[in-house]
Amino acid sequence: MPNYCRQCILPDTRPGVALDADGVCNGCRNAVIKRGIDWAARAQEFDGVVAQARSRNAAWDCVIPVSGGKDSYWQVVTCLERGLRPLCVTYVYPGQTELGRANLKSLIALGVDHIEFRLNPIVERTLVKKAFQKTGISGLVTHMAIYTVPIRVAVAHGIPLVVYGENSAFEYGSEEAGLDGAQVTRQWLKRFGVTAGTTAEDWVDETLTRAQLEPLVLPSDALLAERDLRVIFLGHYLPWDPHTSRDVALKHGFQARAEGARVGHYDFVNIDDDMIGAHHHPKWAKFGITRSWDTLSMEIRAGRMTRDEAIETLRAQGDETPWADIQNFCDYTGLSVADYLGTVERFRNHDLWSRASIDGRERWRIDGFLVEGFPWPADPTETEARS
Repeated sequence: MPNYCRQCILPDTRPGVALDADGVCNGCRNAVIKRGIDWAARAQEFDGVVAQARSRNAAWDCVIPVSGGKDSYWQVVTCLERGLRPLCVTYVYPGQTELGRANLKSLIALGVDHIEFRLNPIVERTLVKKAFQKTGISGLVTHMAIYTVPIRVAVAHGIPLVVYGENSAFEYGSEEAGLDGAQVTRQWLKRFGVTAGTTAEDWVDETLTRAQLEPLVLPSDALLAERDLRVIFLGHYLPWDPHTSRDVALKHGFQARAEGARVGHYDFVNIDDDMIGAHHHPKWAKFGITRSWDTLSMEIRAGRMTRDEAIETLRAQGDETPWADIQNFCDYTGLSVADYLGTVERFRNHDLWSRASIDGRERWRIDGFLVEGFPWPADPTETEARS
């Protein structure tokens, strides 16, 4: 049975989550640490980073990876306010939505230079499909690209700094305290880059050559050292919070999703990719959580919601299978919905899930599940067969 944090709702089945002797997860412990940080001193540290970058007199002071999401606005506005000259870099993923494009356009209109990068679509589709079938991660290529393309651009143009947003190892929890800091490292990418611990080189085979995957290959450590490139999380120096980022973004042209949340329970997160639900969906079979468990836990830590309210939200939401996004992903990859569901099923954690008769039908369920009276859904494969 899973063990759940006594303060938020995350179980120890989620990668990175570890409970201490009091049954409290490292994400919640980090939230307490976060409140005690001397943020004024951290801001001064960031001012030092800014001064060092500007002193290099490069064509641009920093690269900022942007998608047009709320955090992109926070990163760009923060850097502009401190006098940095950013070159914004966007990896254009295949599921980009109209709203995502509109938000990206508004972001660039703040006054920054901007590069869009598109991977060879044949290579991209081949790797997305292959990676999903092998790892159950539909967004593996996107995550690989957003951490390699901007760094390659910085190296190519002699830009001294790359500025990412929050450090998920700190915000969500990590068993390795060394990954909680300011730097984006190879070790961090292997653990938290959502690439199943792989690099582009691991995907070279008879259908994908090293040359075709070159845009997804990180520069060597020797080259990064030679260029004296610094790759940081802005959230180490300034307090990151999804609502803070949203508020900054809304003041500068960002639009939330009018139809409500696409995935999870925020209407201002995960809104620029019409396949994003297929990325989060396998977490249910793998870890017994949905995207909502992460975002609701952040709300609890911020004091905007109680644990009981979060549990009730999960009960009310019930089945969160993102059928529209799954269909979009299948249309893109050429998989059938049955093939997609069959792949997800291969990654079901049988130490977590068991079969039980519910309302006269055999269904998957989790013993000791946090949400009492949860409306266990019919198997997705059965739902798809009846549709």
